[in-house]
Amino acid sequence: MSNIQQALQERILVLDGAMGTMLQAYKFTEADFRGGRFKDYPTPLQGNNDLLSITQPEAIKEIHAKYFEVGADIVETNTFSGTTIAMADYQMEDLVYELNYQSAKIAREVADEFTAKEPHKPRFVAGSIGPTNRTASMSPDVNDPGYRAVTFDELRKAYKQQVEALIDGGSDLLLVETVFDTLNAKAALFAIEEVKDERGIDIPIMLSGTITDASGRTLSGQTAEAFLISVSHIPLLSVGFNCALGANLLQPHLEAIASKTDFAISAHPNAGLPNAFGEYDETPEEMGAQIEEYLKKNLINIIGGCCGTSPEHIKVIADLASKYKPRQAVTLSAVEGSNE
Repeated sequence: MSNIQQALQERILVLDGAMGTMLQAYKFTEADFRGGRFKDYPTPLQGNNDLLSITQPEAIKEIHAKYFEVGADIVETNTFSGTTIAMADYQMEDLVYELNYQSAKIAREVADEFTAKEPHKPRFVAGSIGPTNRTASMSPDVNDPGYRAVTFDELRKAYKQQVEALIDGGSDLLLVETVFDTLNAKAALFAIEEVKDERGIDIPIMLSGTITDASGRTLSGQTAEAFLISVSHIPLLSVGFNCALGANLLQPHLEAIASKTDFAISAHPNAGLPNAFGEYDETPEEMGAQIEEYLKKNLINIIGGCCGTSPEHIKVIADLASKYKPRQAVTLSAVEGSNE
């Protein structure tokens, strides 16, 4: 833990870009997703990107290496959907431990290779924990507002299994990301604290919410500041936002929290907003110009990219980040004093 905290004091850390965007370039077929092992599996498997850590590990390894090569300090494991809840879509609940373990192991191997080559710039693995495809705060049925498709306890159990495998596979830290429902995130955080207590370990936690639209709120209705307040009881390494918005639209929400916490602040926005075909058109230079505004305003400690971003985007971002000092965390007492 001290390693990444030390690195955060020294420089702005760079997170990788999109995994899905990179995988699309491989044009994997149903047969590629299945590999030999799942040749006769009863459900369609194309689109289950997490499975590629087992069936196409070399591709996952290549993607991690490409991000490290252009300056990323942290790569995320290929486990965004790595819970029994999300894997139920593919009838692969029994594979969850293996999927997370293998994904973390692959990322660990690549990170260690790069750290050995450049000991002055240690590389880190963030175990990626996605939000699942269910929400604990809201009903999916407009005719039954009291109905919930998942309970807090079901989420906690699912996240706990994922967290154990990510740690066993070699993750340096855990990234609870794309949080659209803070109750889901709290289940993940609860599970992490449980595992930490049971194992007697301390592992840094990054938490990243998502502001879903121009209302400036998460899907479950919280503003950026409310989101920060509702998770600040957990000792986090960083808090921030990713996905949904491009860098320029995300900036006001980072400004809303940067002066109100002594946690590090992270951001990994999309490459702009999707076009009519769901693709992202923002060039690395366009995105870089927007992210430089974060740097000039001393808003962030960790910066990367989400949907639509590639190693080219991360190279521009990493080059920019190297020219600026990391955000100095405010002390909450100073903020409270200025409000009196």
